[in-house]
Amino acid sequence: MRILITGNMGYVGPAVVSHLREHHRDAELIGLDLGLFASAVTTTGAAPETRLDMQHFGDVRAVTAEDLRGVDAVVHLAAISNDPIGNRFAEVTDAINRGASLRLAGCAAAAGVKRFVFASSCSVYGAADSGARRETDAVGPLTAYARSKVATEEGLAQMDLGAMSTTCLRFATACGFSDRLRLDLVLNDFVACALTSRQITVLSDGTPWRPLIDVADMARAIDWAVTRDPAQGGAKLVVNAGSDARNHQVRELAEAVAGAIDGAEVSINTAAPPDRRSYRVDFGLFRALAPAHQPQVGLAQSIAGLIAGLRGIAFDDAGFRTSPRMIRLHAISQLLDAGALTPELRWAWRAA
Repeated sequence: MRILITGNMGYVGPAVVSHLREHHRDAELIGLDLGLFASAVTTTGAAPETRLDMQHFGDVRAVTAEDLRGVDAVVHLAAISNDPIGNRFAEVTDAINRGASLRLAGCAAAAGVKRFVFASSCSVYGAADSGARRETDAVGPLTAYARSKVATEEGLAQMDLGAMSTTCLRFATACGFSDRLRLDLVLNDFVACALTSRQITVLSDGTPWRPLIDVADMARAIDWAVTRDPAQGGAKLVVNAGSDARNHQVRELAEAVAGAIDGAEVSINTAAPPDRRSYRVDFGLFRALAPAHQPQVGLAQSIAGLIAGLRGIAFDDAGFRTSPRMIRLHAISQLLDAGALTPELRWAWRAA
């Protein structure tokens, strides 16, 4: 089996590559990444790409059907990955997250790829005050990032993709340690704050709900989707990926981190305006379809993994929220300021 993983050099990619290498030792694993965060390695061991059979550096916007000949499955992670970047680069977010994703799916189908796995997001639910959201419930995206995920799901549903099956995994909010760690995610941010300053600053009033999923469990879900029989859920499936037990309020996350690190205190901005991005999610369909690939990492384990990982790389940057090292928006801004990227987030040397 040949598996292409786009965006493998981001936050989730290293966990996916590691899991697939362990569980599909005979598979040929191929990475495709623009390389924006190639230097953002957070491990003292070998680079995560050493587990691949081949690494390609390229723009997902430029992939052709010929590039995908002989590939059995595409795991599509490549995207503008969070709300702050999406808010600043709304048009580029749509071009990459929606336009390039649908084009990639069309090329994959034309090349004879059997399975296409799209990393979507539970953020498509936006503001949902009443009850846990199911796949059949209305979506209410509040950001460019979330809107791009909805538009891609809808586009895939409308496309004629022949015999290729698609699985849109609406992932809960990612967390946990990675060999290319991001700290612009709620739990990861709290752990970094607690370790460096013993002060966990919650920028909202702490009441919003978020479902969480560790990157290791995201990899398990992707493994299932890569091998999924279309009879399990249909040829075109959209499914929430996560666990009911990991629906948390933000203040609960902060308190759990404080309880794991001696001397850490929680500061909640009770005067903050309400954060509309609040939703709980029902993961019953995923539980029924993928019983052997259910999340295994609980909140305490995710926190412990982050603590151990950050200590393992001697992390001590109390000003990390303004640093480009593990904050993706700042990393992109630094490349733009240096003239290395164009406003369309393409390498400037290609445009020269």
